[in-house]
Amino acid sequence: MTLRGRLTAAFLTVVLGPVLLGAFFVGSTLSAVDRGRATERLGLAAAGVRTSVDALCQQLRAAADAVALVADPAARPRAADQVVGRGLAAAVQIVDTAGRTTYATLGGPAGPWQDCAADAATGPVRALAARVRLRDPAGADLGTVAAAQPVDPAFVARLAAVTGVEVTLLDDPGRITHTTEDREVRAAVLAAAREADGDRVTDTADGRYVRRVGPSPGQPLPLVLSVPGERPPGLYAALVGAVVLAALLAVLAAWRLARVTTRPLVELAGAVDRVAHGDLTARVPVRSRDEIGRLAGAFNRMTRETGSYVAALTSSRDQLRGHLTVLGDTLASTHDLQRILRVILHSAIAATGARAGAVLLLDGDGVLVGQCAEGLDGRWPTGDPADPATLRVPVGAGVLGTVAATGEPLRGRWEPADPPTGEPSCETYVAVPFAAPRGAEPRGGPDRPGHPPADDDAASDGSSSARPTARRDLEPSSGALGVLALYDRPGADEFDDGDLVTLRTFAGHAAVAVENVRVHEEAQRLSLTDPLTGLWNYRYLRESIRREVERANRFGRMLSVLALDLDRFKDVNDTWGHAAGDAVLVEFARRVRGEIREVDLAFRQGGEEFVVLLPETDARGATIVAERLGSVVRDQPVRVEGHTGEPIAVPVTVSIGIAVYPDHAAGGQQVLDAADDALYAAKAAGRDGYRLARAPDPVPTQEIPVVAAAVSPPDGLPRAGAGDAAPVAQGGASSGPHPPRQSRGR
Repeated sequence: MTLRGRLTAAFLTVVLGPVLLGAFFVGSTLSAVDRGRATERLGLAAAGVRTSVDALCQQLRAAADAVALVADPAARPRAADQVVGRGLAAAVQIVDTAGRTTYATLGGPAGPWQDCAADAATGPVRALAARVRLRDPAGADLGTVAAAQPVDPAFVARLAAVTGVEVTLLDDPGRITHTTEDREVRAAVLAAAREADGDRVTDTADGRYVRRVGPSPGQPLPLVLSVPGERPPGLYAALVGAVVLAALLAVLAAWRLARVTTRPLVELAGAVDRVAHGDLTARVPVRSRDEIGRLAGAFNRMTRETGSYVAALTSSRDQLRGHLTVLGDTLASTHDLQRILRVILHSAIAATGARAGAVLLLDGDGVLVGQCAEGLDGRWPTGDPADPATLRVPVGAGVLGTVAATGEPLRGRWEPADPPTGEPSCETYVAVPFAAPRGAEPRGGPDRPGHPPADDDAASDGSSSARPTARRDLEPSSGALGVLALYDRPGADEFDDGDLVTLRTFAGHAAVAVENVRVHEEAQRLSLTDPLTGLWNYRYLRESIRREVERANRFGRMLSVLALDLDRFKDVNDTWGHAAGDAVLVEFARRVRGEIREVDLAFRQGGEEFVVLLPETDARGATIVAERLGSVVRDQPVRVEGHTGEPIAVPVTVSIGIAVYPDHAAGGQQVLDAADDALYAAKAAGRDGYRLARAPDPVPTQEIPVVAAAVSPPDGLPRAGAGDAAPVAQGGASSGPHPPRQSRGR
């Protein structure tokens, strides 16, 4: 097919395709909606018919029961007349066991009477009747009592009024007995009713929908229900006319467009093909000054400039590759991982000419998580392009997951996966894994503490934890740490081998940077934590007490300090060995972490001595925490391995000294000393308890009297300088319900 033919066919397809689909969709949708509404109306009407007939049968049965329950035979005719007089039935008939009518009310409907309990009518239905057995007091059968109501045009009209649809009553051969239908549609409705089966809805040629109801158990009347359709008249004719008109206009427009654009497009296509094969000297003759002519002129300028750009880019890329080594040494000397990865990604995009890229690292769950991204607007698998962490790809899934799992780079054209893997969409890609340098060992473990908190005020509101947190380091079999991926390079179909070599170099720098950051984090962790218990060490205690005292002064809060010492811990070491003593210390540290809040800090000061800092907590709150710590240690002996290898339950108790800043001291070291003095007092008092430090003389703060009806501060937190009595009366952060517990060690 020629270009003109293809252009014409494409234009007609683009124009007429939506028109035809739209017309079909509109017609089918309106028909489906109309049929659905009619089916729903007929379903409700069928339920209404069954309910009405059932209610009538119940009424007739009650009327017959009222007559049958009269014990005196002479009084039964009078009861039957009363039932008819009250309108409960149109007629009542009493029949003996021989089938003879012993009494019948006047004016009853003609027969046959259709029994409500019958499954179907056996002939033309003139009335509905309910029959009950007539028995004497001894239970002997005396006959039957039947109460009847006529089935006439008024009855059918009442059913139509109740259900809101047209109702037709048929006789046994299928002829119409009574109906509310117009004469013009009766024949069509009857024909459609003959085709209806069960609850199926059929339609007539004039747009009415028909459904049969009965006969069935409890509803012996053969009824036909119908409703008119709601489709606009002449709908399909209007749709066909619109499609024909659109087709004529589309053909005229397509013929004109193809005629005008064919020749210059053919010339432009030939020139483009030459450029695609590397001939940047190809030129297109400019035959007009319209858009096609301007396109030809722009193409000629583009080819001239592209030749010079290609030479310049080749030279620039060679120079950029020559400086990669210096760039790698510079990036490896810093510990800001996010900044390093952003610089590496930006440099890789600049070196290869890619449009976009991303750096992903493996987390502890075997998922690649985005660390930084560039140029991925509109390509994200989620709706939050501002956060690279929303880019998550499981190892082994998709292109990025395969690269991380196999350790082999991949490049080529993008083929969307089904189901989606969470990767960005693109046309071409290149992805390279990066692993830890040779000789580097994975650090940390399931109980490795995290970064110490920065010296800021973030912990003052309890929004973040100021203690070590656990982190898991993934150890994949391939040794990969992450993946560096680039997407869609303009001016080329796919990334080539040169781009792959360049990206491998940047990936190597990324691996060195990640490993350097991990080494730095590990060194920082070891310098601030106790290797046995995982708690902060004495060095970090001195820094933390200074920071917490400054924060308490700044915000006018209190700071409680708990000094803890395991009672007779030397006996544990002497009796069961130092391994058992270490196990006791580890379990004690776990229980301490489980009983304090996220904002509280726990330290091992040395040996069996520990310190807990409780920010924004008064004396009363501190005593509550001390009681809870003493109880959790006392009530649960620690199970250790004895000399024979059998588990032994070691009873452990703890003595606690409590001091509150600024009530008991004017500085960080002083409040630690006050808590230590209170600890010695608890030891001297018999151990397994706590003591509150005594206020110094003179008191460093002035007591503020508070009346009984005073209102608490808006935030409900204790204020500094309230004296000894005020904290107990006012309460603190820990004096109320149980504080939030830390997840570690529970």
